[in-house]
Amino acid sequence: MKSFGGLISKKMDNKLVFYQAVQEFWLSRDEQMSQQRERGRSDQGFRAAVTGGQQMNGFLNTLSDLMISAGLKSSDIYIGRRMTELPGFFRPTKGWDLVVVRQEHLLAAIELKSHVGPSFGNNFNNRTEEAMGTALDTWTAFREGALRSSLSPFLGYLLMLEDCKESQSEVRVQEPHFRVFPEFQHASYAKRYELFCRKLVLERQYTAACFLLADRARANAERNYVVPADDLSDMQFVAQLLRHVAP
Repeated sequence: MKSFGGLISKKMDNKLVFYQAVQEFWLSRDEQMSQQRERGRSDQGFRAAVTGGQQMNGFLNTLSDLMISAGLKSSDIYIGRRMTELPGFFRPTKGWDLVVVRQEHLLAAIELKSHVGPSFGNNFNNRTEEAMGTALDTWTAFREGALRSSLSPFLGYLLMLEDCKESQSEVRVQEPHFRVFPEFQHASYAKRYELFCRKLVLERQYTAACFLLADRARANAERNYVVPADDLSDMQFVAQLLRHVAP
């Protein structure tokens, strides 16, 4: 099996795989919020940065560059909602963040998500429900032949969570009738997301998942994010992707 560890390290110049992407993420959020304030819409608060979009472009660029370095043609990589729509089973289509199609075969589809405070409760539920629904919809459409003769594609899920007191604090669970699974007892939102990403892969909903924790105050530090679990690491996620799409 082809090894891509050296390629990843060389391409990243010995930095973290998504170092620049994380820098650009925080910069993009700050710029979008500043623009909203200048237009007199500061009453929207953090929603300004959420609705502005573009924050994850650095991740898209990094993944695209690595795939091209691994031998994939740039013309096989699609970014942008108009070109990343895939058929669904329960709905007509689903727009992914990045899609790889070579000779009319779907090789990969990747979903990129971020979650920044101060609100973690409801948004956590939204993120998890969306990810599970997307996987079910896509795999069912695949089973029913919507992707034609494609072999089993790589479905990837990458999530970056703000590393802060609120995301690391213990969260109570409600158990009015039945006990929740023990791993959720006393778990923070960071731990919940780690468990969620791991279970997505264990249950084969996604081929690979990547979970990152990033502190806004360390955006320009030498290590501007951390990987809390080896099985959800940036290196492993990218290596699996490259093995799947490389010619």
